[in-house]
Amino acid sequence: MLVVIALGGNAILQRGEPLEAENQKRNIETAAKAIAKVAREHTVVLTHGNGPQVGLLALQNEAYPDVSNYPLDVLGAETQGMIGYEFEKALRNELPDAHIAGLFTQTVVDTQDPAFSSPDKFVGPIYSQEQATELARTKGYFMKADGEFFRRVVPSPMPKSIVELNSIKQLVDNGTMVICTGGGGVPVARDESGKWQGVEAVVDKDRASTVLAIDLKADALLVLTDVEGVAINWGKPDQKTIKTATPEQMEEHGFAAGSMGPKVEAANAFVRSGGKIGGIGSLAQALEIVNGQAGTVIRADHNGEVDYH
Repeated sequence: MLVVIALGGNAILQRGEPLEAENQKRNIETAAKAIAKVAREHTVVLTHGNGPQVGLLALQNEAYPDVSNYPLDVLGAETQGMIGYEFEKALRNELPDAHIAGLFTQTVVDTQDPAFSSPDKFVGPIYSQEQATELARTKGYFMKADGEFFRRVVPSPMPKSIVELNSIKQLVDNGTMVICTGGGGVPVARDESGKWQGVEAVVDKDRASTVLAIDLKADALLVLTDVEGVAINWGKPDQKTIKTATPEQMEEHGFAAGSMGPKVEAANAFVRSGGKIGGIGSLAQALEIVNGQAGTVIRADHNGEVDYH
């Protein structure tokens, strides 16, 4: 099968973990082991998040006031190179005989998207409420609560298409594992003269991965995170994890927009567009999710009631 793996940013830097290069390298090496298990049995296209890295580069920007800050699209491009390099290296060590290529990727967005008037995409490290208030005052950042902490939020327009789609298809057809659409891809749009221009935004990784998986006609889309699957009644005594369901059954439950909601949205959209499997769960169980043995698996052909673990 052709499997698109959308890897959450927590696989690269854990929540609250110092934004150190060595931490990132170690986490990526761990992630590569799980991805390699899938790649030994299926064709894999890997995408990844970049929220903490974009935020870190923005902070480094501000530490050198002698030059103007680089825009978000350029910072996104930088993270694709940084993270893609580490993943390609780690995956080559796990799969020495495999063909692997990291591909710089751009994502088409609409500059009239309402996201530009209502930023909601988290980037960068966590802050206390006091720190967040000061950053909003001094830097003009939009800050929102993320659990018990606060983080900067930026516009996250809906992805329309992947500019390099045909190149990705050619590589996949030739048996290459492709690392692409990092951080949702660098957002771009055509100006009035038809020329491509960067857009000051960050595209949601799960949404861009869905567009990519649909256009590649992939068999499976795995949205991997740090939990074992999609749970209902989260944090309550009757909490339980969904094992198998249809998109319609998943939509009967309300999932938080800031956490599981976008992942369920992505998997549902993929399955409704003809994908066989939309899987959500733990990175460590990636292969088991593909095989229906772990995580939450969304299928259009699931018959009967929702199954639970």
